[in-house]
Amino acid sequence: MPQTTLKKSDGSGAGSVALSEKLFGANINKGLIHQAVLTEVANSRQGTQSTKTRGTVHHTTRKPYKQKGTGRARQGMTSAPHYRHGGVAMGPLPRNVQLSLPKKMRRAAIAAALTSRAQDDAIVILDALNFDTISTKAAFALLLQLGVAGQQVLLVIPENNPVVYKSFRNIPGVEVRIAPAFSTRDVLKAQSIIFTQDSLSKIESVWAGA
Repeated sequence: MPQTTLKKSDGSGAGSVALSEKLFGANINKGLIHQAVLTEVANSRQGTQSTKTRGTVHHTTRKPYKQKGTGRARQGMTSAPHYRHGGVAMGPLPRNVQLSLPKKMRRAAIAAALTSRAQDDAIVILDALNFDTISTKAAFALLLQLGVAGQQVLLVIPENNPVVYKSFRNIPGVEVRIAPAFSTRDVLKAQSIIFTQDSLSKIESVWAGA
């Protein structure tokens, strides 16, 4: 069973903590991870981009000039794509770009991503995260103590805490998520992932069935 060091807010060690084998010792399936990220990126799109074709652009049905006798190619109307203000040929139209991924595959992908980060020693477990008042200075000092300041950091907290969120939100590169509401892409983007003991227990109970 994988283990990591449990840290206090001052960066010192407070023992070790065992990590779930299902989440931090899983098989790293790179193809599945790629599929999960691709699904998330696709589902973040709205698919509402649209252009007007020659049938929908505002135009007159009058011919630009007579059919014969001019020496030029015959033309039907000025809504054709080669005319200025004409319709767009083969332009994008609103469409459904959503993809789906079964629950078991989503969980296997995030377990693979977490395992990869655990093997890179990028998982940090905090004994507790207590902020009485909103303080970006105190939040940055915590990151310094943990040795992750200046990195892309994913901070996972057990429940909605406006004080913690507002303390970290102005620090570049730091993303705050509420367990278990984070994705495979969140894990892959982060250079370091900080869990509290409570948030770790929460994701293990939800995703690993602990």
